[in-house]
Amino acid sequence: MPVITPSPRPPQPADGDPDTPDAPAPAPLGAVKALRARLAHRRAWRTRHPRAALVVRRTTTVLSAILVLGALLLPNTLAALEPNRFARIPVEALIAAVLLLCLPRVPRLVAAALFGTALGALTVLNLLDMGFTEYLGRSFNLVLDWGLLDDAQSFVADSMGGAAATWAAVGAGVLAASLLVLMALAAVRLGELLAAHRERAARGALMAGTVWMTCVALGVQTFGVPVATSSASRAAEAQAHRVVDTLRDEAAFAKEAKADRFGATPGAQLVPDLRGKDMIFTFIESYGRSAIEDPVMAPGVDRTLDARTEALAKSGFHARSGWLTSATYGGSSWLGHSTFLSGLWVDNQQRYRTVTAGDHLTLTKAFEKTGDWDTVGIMPGVQKAWPEADWYGLDKVYDAFGMGYRGPKFSWSTMPDQYALEAFQRLEHGRKRDKPLMAEVILTSSHQPWAPIPRTVGWDEVGDGSVYDGIEASGVKAADIITDSARSKEEYGKSIQYSVTSLTQWLERYGTDDTVLVFLGDHQPLARVSGDRASRDVPVSVVAKDPEVLDAIDDWNWTEGLRPAEDAPVWPMSSFRDRFLTAYGSTPHPTGAGG
Repeated sequence: MPVITPSPRPPQPADGDPDTPDAPAPAPLGAVKALRARLAHRRAWRTRHPRAALVVRRTTTVLSAILVLGALLLPNTLAALEPNRFARIPVEALIAAVLLLCLPRVPRLVAAALFGTALGALTVLNLLDMGFTEYLGRSFNLVLDWGLLDDAQSFVADSMGGAAATWAAVGAGVLAASLLVLMALAAVRLGELLAAHRERAARGALMAGTVWMTCVALGVQTFGVPVATSSASRAAEAQAHRVVDTLRDEAAFAKEAKADRFGATPGAQLVPDLRGKDMIFTFIESYGRSAIEDPVMAPGVDRTLDARTEALAKSGFHARSGWLTSATYGGSSWLGHSTFLSGLWVDNQQRYRTVTAGDHLTLTKAFEKTGDWDTVGIMPGVQKAWPEADWYGLDKVYDAFGMGYRGPKFSWSTMPDQYALEAFQRLEHGRKRDKPLMAEVILTSSHQPWAPIPRTVGWDEVGDGSVYDGIEASGVKAADIITDSARSKEEYGKSIQYSVTSLTQWLERYGTDDTVLVFLGDHQPLARVSGDRASRDVPVSVVAKDPEVLDAIDDWNWTEGLRPAEDAPVWPMSSFRDRFLTAYGSTPHPTGAGG
């Protein structure tokens, strides 16, 4: 009988041994195994479905190439976003291809991922440039403009509702993150493809480089644009220069702000020729040159200006009007306000922070400094703390919540201009006082999106604003015109007519022999309304009954009436303060370097 030798029993692992079959694998090992399983499943799928796998690979490659080349050729303005811009050879693609061909696998993967991520970031900046150019007439500033994105979200919330603003913000964030990730993956995909076909890729890169240099040398064009381009490099260079220039500008502007021609002028020597006058400085939102000269808006606006000039004349008021070039465009109204009142060119947020943190004399503060005026601000657009009031020299400020308004908002505008002016009359201008009044008034009904627009009501009907409930409810909705350029122009023109009418009717109704009104636009409306390459000019008018007030500015050569002539003088907005102070008898006493 054969002897059966038992098989040796394998050694039993000790309790707690990680190799025990029943024991869970450590996390790193488990993750590796899971990854290997997924890769194995993917290879198996390719084996089972070779044609589908080939289609997926080729589709992924084509999409990667389209994404990378599209990003390299993407312009930074909507006006340049045309098909011919994408029928070119970007030199950056050639340089990246040569670099990736020369690198070993791991450095190649890292370089491709970094290149793709940088290209994704540049694409985000180009998209921001498009938006800022469309709305503000300038490119996005990488240092200064991130805070304006919150303002943009607030504007969307006021115009389209809170849900739309939230979804827009989420969508923008997802789009930005997706561009960074997808561009990196696309660059890695193309880098691996080049490495897999190194010889053919090298020959192709050499041929493409030769074609690029030939096109540069001969100036070859297709569809009106050069075939050879380095637009992505130039865009990145422009962003870098913008950052450097911004950082340099901070120190230079701080020095400039210390120099003030009237900074040391005693109060007794400031605006002596206006003693006893009620001074009203009023900004009309987005009241730009286009409102008076654009063929769509001008007919209605010009009729209103002419009619209001005539109506004011019947009440004894006369006007002179000219043009000022604003420091801003399409938005950021506070830059226009501070430029006009400080006499400094405040064209970005950094400059605004610098000047408002200092003691540079503003036109409104000049009146406070005399001690002969009570100073107030009517600010229906201010909905949070506003410490700049001290810099502007305003003893009292009425914000959106301080004027007793009980009616509806009109998109971004918290209340109609007519109500704000009637509240000003009730709260300050109509009160008996020991001193004359100096007021800064900001009118907001002509703020984009220009829907719905208030309607003028009887001044005795304004009340607490409840009369506007039905007017707002029956008005045009912002969503109906916000993307329609033609309708935006029409509604914008109507909003300017409303604001000018409200202001001049208030002056007719409540103005006295000692009332002097200076009103102007803070900036042009956005490019979709004012037009591409529109000027930054805004109308400015001085209105008074006392002929001596207008005689003092006779040498300004401004146009009679509320509508400035096309060839009326055009000054930088920053020049108005010194001209005004000089015209009304102020004595210069400079401070600071260069004074």
